[in-house]
Amino acid sequence: MNILWKHLSDPEYLHILINPMPVYGLAIGVLALALALILRNQRVTIAALVLVFVSALSAWPTYHYGEAAYDRVKAMSDPAGEQWLDEHMARGEKMIWLFYVLAGVAAVGVGAVLKWPRTSFAITVGTLVLGGATLGTGGYIAYAGGHVRHKEFRFEPPPQARAEEHRHHADEHEHGEQQKAETPPPAQVKHAAHEQTQQTAGEQPKAEEDRKQLEASRLQLEASRLQLDASRKQLEAAGGASASASPSASATNSPPEHKHDEHPH
Repeated sequence: MNILWKHLSDPEYLHILINPMPVYGLAIGVLALALALILRNQRVTIAALVLVFVSALSAWPTYHYGEAAYDRVKAMSDPAGEQWLDEHMARGEKMIWLFYVLAGVAAVGVGAVLKWPRTSFAITVGTLVLGGATLGTGGYIAYAGGHVRHKEFRFEPPPQARAEEHRHHADEHEHGEQQKAETPPPAQVKHAAHEQTQQTAGEQPKAEEDRKQLEASRLQLEASRLQLDASRKQLEAAGGASASASPSASATNSPPEHKHDEHPH
């Protein structure tokens, strides 16, 4: 039981365990729909629709566990197996929606047949056509999955284009996750914008106060310049008065000239 529990906890084991259901189970459901169409029996039609619904819905856990086991299976595979694994994953990602549509149609068909028995023929035909197309899609996906670990099934090389496309898709997904992790949430952006608005509103009074201080300093410098000009003019006026008074004083204080003719030798 412990070994079985360990196996059930491994996604790759669960994927291998349930992956026949979307193909083999759906094949049995399509066969049951064909029998219901021939027998024209309401109970057989309902049973066939339920079988188709369960088989189509089993594609979801099959895809889920297969995606969870992708890294471990790829690490155990050879280069060709890795390429087939990428192809298998790419096909499943692109075509899984067909199984969901079929499951929805089968579920609606059960209710419609129970409420309106006359619609059972049209519902059976429509579900049979869609079930056949989905069954072919499931076989197409499973074909690539069988080449991952079984070398005896590899009769042709893996398609390179699909493998590169899947790797490119994985890189884009990883880049999107990194960008999403680096991008701040809207609440944080809103909070940062609110803080910036508050900071701007707080800086406006400060800028106004600085402007007033600069204006006062400019006026004080202008007053100082005017005072210096007045002082310079006073000094110039005082210097001019001193210059005019000096010649007069020198003329008054100079001694009289002596004439040489008045004094004989």
